[in-house]
Amino acid sequence: MNRQCSCLLTRRHFLKLAGGAAACCAFLPAAESLLASEPVSRTPIYPKGKANVGLVFSHIPSGNPTWPMKDYDYAAVAKQYVDKLRAGCPDTVFTVKTAHNADMARAIVEEMTDVDGYVVCNLGIWTGAPNVIMHSGKPVVLVDDLYAGSGETLICAGVATREKLPVVTVSSSDFADVIAAVRLFETIRAMKETTILDIVDYDIAGAAEKVKSVWGATVVKIGSKELADYFAKADAREAAQWADFWIKNAKKVVEPSRDEIVKSGKMYLALCRAVSDKRADAVTMDCLGMFYSGRVTAYPCLSHFQMNNDGGTGVCEGDLNSTCTQLAMRYMTGRPGYVSDPVIDTSKDEIVYAHCVSHNRAFGPKGKSNPYIIRSHAEDGKGASVQSLLPAGETVTTLETDVWSKSMVIHTGLTTRNVDEPKACRTKLAAKTNSRPILNNWSMGWHRVTVYGDWKKQAMDLARLLGFTVTEEDRA
Repeated sequence: MNRQCSCLLTRRHFLKLAGGAAACCAFLPAAESLLASEPVSRTPIYPKGKANVGLVFSHIPSGNPTWPMKDYDYAAVAKQYVDKLRAGCPDTVFTVKTAHNADMARAIVEEMTDVDGYVVCNLGIWTGAPNVIMHSGKPVVLVDDLYAGSGETLICAGVATREKLPVVTVSSSDFADVIAAVRLFETIRAMKETTILDIVDYDIAGAAEKVKSVWGATVVKIGSKELADYFAKADAREAAQWADFWIKNAKKVVEPSRDEIVKSGKMYLALCRAVSDKRADAVTMDCLGMFYSGRVTAYPCLSHFQMNNDGGTGVCEGDLNSTCTQLAMRYMTGRPGYVSDPVIDTSKDEIVYAHCVSHNRAFGPKGKSNPYIIRSHAEDGKGASVQSLLPAGETVTTLETDVWSKSMVIHTGLTTRNVDEPKACRTKLAAKTNSRPILNNWSMGWHRVTVYGDWKKQAMDLARLLGFTVTEEDRA
């Protein structure tokens, strides 16, 4: 999980030094950049606290004839684990305990009620401690010290699967696998500290309660009238700077006028101010409903584009499920996702991720940018949106989560091309995948969130720790 600080720099230098992520504790007053054509990033990003994890070593006392051996130096091995975990998980605070039996494990669970979860390292066998902690109701990463705790680890792993417990088991000689699993607690902690701004004119109380109960995140709401007030107060000169910045860096501009793009600049400033006022980590809005009805006069496409490039999170259509999904992946990977309405072409064994919002920094704020074209919004031919020409030849992970069913769907693909097709949304990224099973397994609405990289295992492990059911869409 990245930690950034607040600086007032030109965008060029800011991207170089901090990946474009401004950890804004307040919305800074307008300022001239050293190069007048380059505006200052307004995207607020707030650092998160460290995960609080109970690290429990399970083994019987030394001197007993059992695996791994009678006089195994459990203390020395435990110290190695502690040192490696603290080095590999700097955003996690570990409280270290030892359990020789089930009673000691029960005492630990009763004492450590405020932890985000447990890491249980089986350094030996037949203590009964792992089973107690697995049933604590907290997420658990169960680690096998190979040839030492293997018997009890295997039995506990089977129990966890059959009983659908929030347990991920790591049985690997590569300690990087342990680190990857344990760092998921940082994502869990970050989500608990997250605030989402949902800009809609309808009741979201039930959905907000579900998001809180499943992810721990807080949802706050404003309506179109409040957004219109923010929009009216946005600085026109700074909005024009943003418009000129986007135009200058675009491969080309097709339909929108400069005035239309300036309105997008005002929307970016309005949304950043609203996000800052609510100290939110992400914003989603009912963009289609509000624009079609005339309640707003600019689409947020370029605003979301900028926020996601800067390391923030902007999501389309007031979609809280996709917002939670994209946030979790951002905390896990340091990379932006983008929401799409996928199209499947079985003749090419491809899926096409189509939307009028994307980013052009697929590998995070410090990563390389890709070309983009400024277009109108596809469905109505109005406003300004983005056609991002995203990188080909890369593995992507595409997923969605649902708080109502507490479930996840997920698949991977290899990006092949950017589809040039006048119908439907502007950005159309094609990926080679196992398309027929995805077609047959489709559920959970239309939207999916796509993130560059192969994060399937980590995402599925996160789902398990949170008690989600998982469907691998690309498996027959």
